[in-house]
Amino acid sequence: MKIFSSLLDALKAKDAGFWACVAAAATTAVGIATYYATKSYEIYIPIQYQYRPGTISGWLAKALAKHSKSRRKRRPVRVYLDGCFDMMHYGHANALRQAKAVGDELVVGLINDAEILRCKGPPVMNEEERYTLVEAVKWVDEILRGVPYDLNPEFVHELFTKHRIDYIIHGDDPCLLPDGTDAYAHAKKLGRFKMVKRTEGVSTTDIVGRMLTCSRVNHFISDDEPHPLAKSFSLGTPREESGEEASCSDASTRTTLSKFLPTSRRLVQFSNGRVAPEGARIVYIDGAFDCFHPGHVKILQAAKAQGDFLLVGIHTDEEVQARRGPHLPIMNLHERSLSVLSCKYVDEVIIGSPCVMTDDLIKTFNISTVVRGSISETSMLGPVEPERYAFPRAEGIFCELRSPSDITARNIIHRIVDKRTAFEERNARKVKGEEAYYTGAKTYVQEL
Repeated sequence: MKIFSSLLDALKAKDAGFWACVAAAATTAVGIATYYATKSYEIYIPIQYQYRPGTISGWLAKALAKHSKSRRKRRPVRVYLDGCFDMMHYGHANALRQAKAVGDELVVGLINDAEILRCKGPPVMNEEERYTLVEAVKWVDEILRGVPYDLNPEFVHELFTKHRIDYIIHGDDPCLLPDGTDAYAHAKKLGRFKMVKRTEGVSTTDIVGRMLTCSRVNHFISDDEPHPLAKSFSLGTPREESGEEASCSDASTRTTLSKFLPTSRRLVQFSNGRVAPEGARIVYIDGAFDCFHPGHVKILQAAKAQGDFLLVGIHTDEEVQARRGPHLPIMNLHERSLSVLSCKYVDEVIIGSPCVMTDDLIKTFNISTVVRGSISETSMLGPVEPERYAFPRAEGIFCELRSPSDITARNIIHRIVDKRTAFEERNARKVKGEEAYYTGAKTYVQEL
């Protein structure tokens, strides 16, 4: 004890400078030890096991998200969106996408033919065709058929109780009943209504007008005189036509450009973001896919059944026009791409794919099988150009599938032309409503 006591007295006798030197030496030793420990850690510990800032908090966030998702499944938020979905286009699909973003499960109400006829005029497609299109949209979880056009209190109560709906969804454009009242007034009064942004640049009315414009100058569709409805469709920027088209009657001297404005964000919203897994059997099908219809849905479903991953090639506007003539395709390349991307059977698309299949295309996308439907827009012109599928045929990877449906865009255009008077009356009302929206009622709504 005396020895330790003497040592302590000796240390106390030292001045402050001595202790400063000791502290500096200790700090330096700790720094050197930390440096070599860190270097040894980086050298001997595999990178996937090394700690990085945010590792623990990131792991906790994933665990909590997984737990939250599991708990949410016990009582998911169910949202309801209804509509006619006649001649379904990417605007309809975007409304369904936004509606799904509001909740967890999307229930779609499909209005029957009789209700549409009573409130809006004749539909272009029948209920079964419209059901096929809606059911194929990747954001749809459930469909209620035969729902009323007007959401009366009794039906709204049924939605909330029997079908466990939490919110009713609709776009920001007005939806009026024949008597001029708001179809969603009761849901709004109950505080169970949510609004999503209307997709501008497309509507069924606009597409009908594009079809009628096409039919007046394109021998592929019809040799008849210009349709009266063609002079008043859409609300884009008018332009004067020239040449052969200008020689038509006064009804055909105006056409209208699409208001669709493609953005990279829209493509990302519709994309699956999927990559074919290693060893997957990749099936390729190409075409125009203009005016996306039930025939497209069914052949895409049949194509997907041939493998694990469905890749769809969509031809450019110029190539389609070269094959089919003026004013075709009805929908431009980006519009057609969005419609195809919304289909649940499609994994990926090539926007602006070449018409002629090559060795380079097949190797680039690792294509296992090339398929084509037996019915297409140009079937009535004879067999497809032999050079288009010459290479996959020679490689033994080409297969022609029997088309499950004989519907084409040409058939749909003929339906409209054949019911001239009814569609004149229907479009006159719709054009007036759309014009009122664009010029007066339109306000900014944040898109989901």
